[in-house]
Amino acid sequence: MATGYFEPDLFRFLKELKRNNRKDWFEQNKPRYELVVKRPLLRFIADFDARIRTVSKYFHADARPAGGSMFRIYRDTRFSRDKSPYKTHAAAHFPHQAANKDVHTPGFYLHLEPGNSMGGGGLWQPDAPALKHVRDYIVERPKDWKTVVSARMEIIGDSLKRPPAGYDAEHPFVEYLKLKEFYVMTEFTDRQVLAPGFLDRYLKACRGAGPLVRFLAKAVGLPW
Repeated sequence: MATGYFEPDLFRFLKELKRNNRKDWFEQNKPRYELVVKRPLLRFIADFDARIRTVSKYFHADARPAGGSMFRIYRDTRFSRDKSPYKTHAAAHFPHQAANKDVHTPGFYLHLEPGNSMGGGGLWQPDAPALKHVRDYIVERPKDWKTVVSARMEIIGDSLKRPPAGYDAEHPFVEYLKLKEFYVMTEFTDRQVLAPGFLDRYLKACRGAGPLVRFLAKAVGLPW
């Protein structure tokens, strides 16, 4: 009988971490983290590598325990009022291979959290030049963008209240030009994450986000 990558202990551990987000608790429970979070996620990433290449050969999954696709559990608290030392979710990012693993370039993302798991792709918090490239590409390639938005996907992201300077407030895609980031996410139940077919389910989510990620990659000058 086929088994999934993740066990219920994944979500059980993350729930407990949320209640006990302290260094002493984490150090005592680090072997559990390694066993039920880190190792299964790295195995998932390793097996996903061949799958993501069927979406585009320019994306890959890096299963190295450090410096690869998996995000660290440790939070960067330097500029945050919240000084909790650990993230209460597990996550992985699959960026364009020409982007030097920059999380602010087009890519695919997986987020595992009790009651709030999701996956998909897009462009998260791009810098000003990249954002301008995307907006200009939408204006220059309206038919291509129409194809993207007609693919039955909900494109989300933080948005300006008014049209950005230099763009027509009456443009038919002005609501998209207001966006400061662009991504498509599919939500997963805890049961779906724990099921044997979750790798294929996540791949389907990435395929669904593919038209958007392809447009974004081309907009910033990356091959698809």
